[in-house]
Amino acid sequence: MTRAERYQRFLDVDWLLSELALVAVLVVYARRGQAFVRESAAGPVGTGMLLGMLGLAIVWLVRVPFGLAAHWWDRRHGVTSLGYLSWLVSDWAQLGAEFVAICIALGIVMALARWLGETWWLPGAAVFVAIAAAFSFASPYLFFGTKPLRDEALAASAVRYERAQHLPHIPIRVEEVSDETQQANAFSFGLGPSRRVVLWDTLLREPFTLGEQQVVVAHELGHLSSRHIPKGLAWFALFALPGAWIVIRTTRRRGGMGEPQAVPLALLVVVLLQLAATPVQNWISRRMEAEADWKALQTTRDPRSFEKLMVDSTRSSLEDPDPPTWAYLFLTDHPTDVQRVAMARAWARRASR
Repeated sequence: MTRAERYQRFLDVDWLLSELALVAVLVVYARRGQAFVRESAAGPVGTGMLLGMLGLAIVWLVRVPFGLAAHWWDRRHGVTSLGYLSWLVSDWAQLGAEFVAICIALGIVMALARWLGETWWLPGAAVFVAIAAAFSFASPYLFFGTKPLRDEALAASAVRYERAQHLPHIPIRVEEVSDETQQANAFSFGLGPSRRVVLWDTLLREPFTLGEQQVVVAHELGHLSSRHIPKGLAWFALFALPGAWIVIRTTRRRGGMGEPQAVPLALLVVVLLQLAATPVQNWISRRMEAEADWKALQTTRDPRSFEKLMVDSTRSSLEDPDPPTWAYLFLTDHPTDVQRVAMARAWARRASR
């Protein structure tokens, strides 16, 4: 077994144990959590939101030791040098925003359920999608500490790629992470005027060449020109509708979502639904990533740099280029490096005809 395979296997098993522990704890909370209803004088909706906050805190606490184990493993393999305390507080702003968004959604759903009864699931699903869309729009404004791209050659390439992909100007920002990790990464996010591309500064240094950096920029712009974020929201809506209906069916015996004692059970159901939907969600994500890869190849016309990028990325992140099937289904939201190299070679053969 290679070093990358050993490294990834530990993380895969750590994730699996984390999910099993989470489900076990939420089963207990679903059975015992309604006892807290008698301790609250906040009214039905207020009590339900308090139970939801407690449940979310439990989710975070259960995942912390497994996250610490993964962080220890990353430090041991030189993937990151970030301290444990810094790791623990690194995502507080985004975590806090997610916490607030989920609590607001829960309060709205409970109010709708008390008003509309079991027909709440239609407007309730719309509320979930609206909050997800608002979060997608606001995320770039909650992402602090990035700087403008200073590399003139790469910035000029980005302008050409925007034109080639029929995009308006998209700000490209750089996040400085080289003091914390050797991994290289990039991502695009936002909606409409909030759209951004963020490059980690580790990507802007050796062993990555200008050609590889150009492929990354073209790939991230490919996500935006393909409207993957709005499409992702549409997929979320498709999952939200049956998900809300299943929550109705399973919480009936607790009085439905209008009653606070149903909240712990609803949280368990949502976690189980999310876990069950993960393979489908990852399949959708891999399709979108493959489309962005193809756009990067079409835009840069540089399959050699694309292939070298896959090799250098694997070395910097210790990513398993060909994971086992269960990990591929549940944990892999990008095509494997083997698949991406095969795409680059297929594109090159097609372009040479």
